[in-house]
Amino acid sequence: MTSFELVEPRSLEEAFALLDRDDPAVRPIAGGTAMMLMMKGGLFRPLRLVSLRRIEPRFAGIAFGDGSVRIGAMTPLATLEHSPEIRRHFPVVTRTMRTLANARVRNVATIGGNLAHADTHLDLPLVWIALGAQAVIVSPRGERVVAVEDLYTGYYETVLLHDELITALHVPLRPAWRSAYVKVTTRTAHDWPALGIAVSLETEGATVTDARIAIGAATEKATRLIQAETVLRGISIDDATLARVSDAAIGEIEISADNRGSASYKEHLLRVYLGRAVRAAIEEQRS
Repeated sequence: MTSFELVEPRSLEEAFALLDRDDPAVRPIAGGTAMMLMMKGGLFRPLRLVSLRRIEPRFAGIAFGDGSVRIGAMTPLATLEHSPEIRRHFPVVTRTMRTLANARVRNVATIGGNLAHADTHLDLPLVWIALGAQAVIVSPRGERVVAVEDLYTGYYETVLLHDELITALHVPLRPAWRSAYVKVTTRTAHDWPALGIAVSLETEGATVTDARIAIGAATEKATRLIQAETVLRGISIDDATLARVSDAAIGEIEISADNRGSASYKEHLLRVYLGRAVRAAIEEQRS
């Protein structure tokens, strides 16, 4: 790695003063688990890293309010993993953590850093999209709120400007909805996936009344499947209807090949595992 400056501001205002809107080599860093790998691999050579680990504690923690939960951007992933409230309201998050990297990473990586990294192979952004979560983004010019599915523009690319920071994630509480996350790995369960799918459903009897679906790893960015959701609404689940949902999903995305599988292989995975994810969410409804 090349040499760089590391600074540790104690407030959001200090952090903004150290960032540079026009210089991509000046970057904020939270847990740093992904950034360090990119630097070691020579993919990123910063001039300055603005560490957020000493910033005010108000940007970490979990707070439940009327109709939603606020998760501070500096909250470690392990805090979500071990939270009884998260387990009760969002069991899909707790289950997802079981195969997300390893305990060392989860102890250090943060909610905001995980969101901002924009690697399509990450698990949690898909879950947040399925749950209808929104990111709170702050800059010296003010605050804006962006749905997680609108945060990503490409591989490692987001709508974030160089002087903007994610400060929180807001996740709506939807007691009638149930969710599932399924990922397909070619090695161990904790490996980067060849395909990730998150599904959240509301049902009335045997009929799906509303749905949110997100896909990653097979696409260049975490993507919400709007057309597949439309097909899923108002139907009862069987093999034929799930095949139509899969057809709609494949028709609205461009599947990307990588070292975890060809495009045709990932298309086959999508046809199999989208149905499994929907059925897993349905079973969660019944449990």
